Amino acid sequence: MGAFIIQPHSRLQEWVAEEKGYYAAEGLDYEFRRSDVGKFRRSDVGTQNPTVNSAGTPLAEVKIGAFESMEAGRACDVSSACHWAVGMSASAQHGRMWGNAYSVTPSGIWVSPESPITEPGQLAQTEVAVGYHSGSHFSTLQALEPILGPENVKLKFVGGPRDRLQLLLDRRVDAASAFGTLSFVLEQQGFRKVVDTSFMIGFLIEDSATDDDAAKYFHALQRAQRDIDLEPERYKHYLLNELPEKYHAMLDIRKCGIGERLVFEPYTREVFEQTHRWMMVHDLFPRDQAREVDYQVAVVH
Repeated sequence: MGAFIIQPHSRLQEWVAEEKGYYAAEGLDYEFRRSDVGKFRRSDVGTQNPTVNSAGTPLAEVKIGAFESMEAGRACDVSSACHWAVGMSASAQHGRMWGNAYSVTPSGIWVSPESPITEPGQLAQTEVAVGYHSGSHFSTLQALEPILGPENVKLKFVGGPRDRLQLLLDRRVDAASAFGTLSFVLEQQGFRKVVDTSFMIGFLIEDSATDDDAAKYFHALQRAQRDIDLEPERYKHYLLNELPEKYHAMLDIRKCGIGERLVFEPYTREVFEQTHRWMMVHDLFPRDQAREVDYQVAVVH
């Protein structure tokens, strides 16, 4: 069995646990792989939109997202994505979902400062840029359908989170979903959040990882979360670590919250099954991707 591979997920906790030596203190034999924001992660391959930086080129549709990256395999032993995609990945047996923790990330649908859209109802028939089979996709549906009705929700699959940030900054989309640090950038640049879409993040354990090692990893993150809650100002500088340098001048970390927060409570059978039913009722996955596996098999608890 090789070293347990840890890769940050655009949040503070992994960085703080590494700084404080918590992984080692838990007895974890691990390798910490810093994310290179100038290059694609393995988990991002295929989700970026090659037309984002080509203003004169029609914007391409990208039908690959978080689920597909987990289906293909990621570069770390515990990977994170929205709980919808993680639950479906575990149901399809692309790994196992960790059932003793989840997290919640701030998220919203954003428009430019000059946009005429100021109220949620004005998003009816407006294309909202999201990532396919990812948190932005599912959280936008979940938030907008009760407000607008399903027939008035229009989505545009444009690629990954940084794609959507750049498209909003360039005014190439009318509205887009953004979460975490990227939403802080938009807020500080005067963009307007029209609807809050905060959502749950789940954790997928690779088949190569043991439950014991995963437990040590989460114990380290729990200690890091406690430190962040106690003294957030000490650690918010880590928000810049996975943000491309060209955006650093747009973000004053003193004005930021902590972003994603880990919750060390069970991801229960009820939540797992309710989430799966919602995806199936909405027919969000083709038959060759959608699976149904019992909670006892899909979730480590």
